[in-house]
Amino acid sequence: MSKAEERRLGSGLNSISMNRQEIMESKETTEDKETRREQQDNMKNNLMEQTKIPQVRAIVERQDPSSKVAEVDDLTIRRFLRARDLDIGKASSMLLRYLKWRREFVPNGSVSLLETPNEVAQNKMFLRGSDKKGRPITVILGARHVQSKGGLEEFKRFVVYGFDRICSRMPPGQEKFVVIGDLEGWGYANSDIHGYLAALSILQEYYPERLAKVLLVHAPYIFMAVWKIVYPFIDKNTRKKVKYVHSSCIPLTKN
Repeated sequence: MSKAEERRLGSGLNSISMNRQEIMESKETTEDKETRREQQDNMKNNLMEQTKIPQVRAIVERQDPSSKVAEVDDLTIRRFLRARDLDIGKASSMLLRYLKWRREFVPNGSVSLLETPNEVAQNKMFLRGSDKKGRPITVILGARHVQSKGGLEEFKRFVVYGFDRICSRMPPGQEKFVVIGDLEGWGYANSDIHGYLAALSILQEYYPERLAKVLLVHAPYIFMAVWKIVYPFIDKNTRKKVKYVHSSCIPLTKN
């Protein structure tokens, strides 16, 4: 075979290889691409996070010796670091606020259902298996939520109970959960701006990097009036995770 023929054969093989790659990439769904990017980002940030964990521990322990930061696992500290773009000072401040809040708001370590009787009676939150990535799913029926006689404090305890419960269901290697908010039948009687903002604040301040996505289904037009009030209080990272979807598009679940 002449050198010219060899060059033509090599060029043809490269072209076939590139075409195969293009075909494979074209078959890759948007969600697959997001997963691949997330895995690549996690690998890149892993080493950097590991080196910063001892520094965060030292700062928190120095500023609040009673914080019991030694009982906080490395994965939790890494989530606080990610939430503050790996800024040690900001992550330490956020972790300090979390530990203080936890001591004061959940002094017994967990919230009992006996502390949220009015919220539990509404039967509005359920755990429903996991998505294909193994992330636990919680379903919230918005039309069943009304401001109860227990007031905002009881509602906040119920929110913490819910978050703690779903986090306790995390399989090994998983840190995030999915929320499906079913708004079928939702009306102004279910509107609770103070409650929505309280739940949002708890999620963003005390459960950083736990939310994978929120899928809102059956959203009525009138819900948008409330959404416009709540939206400015959602941080930019959380906003990207909230999507309005058709009920046929919700993720497949296991169990």
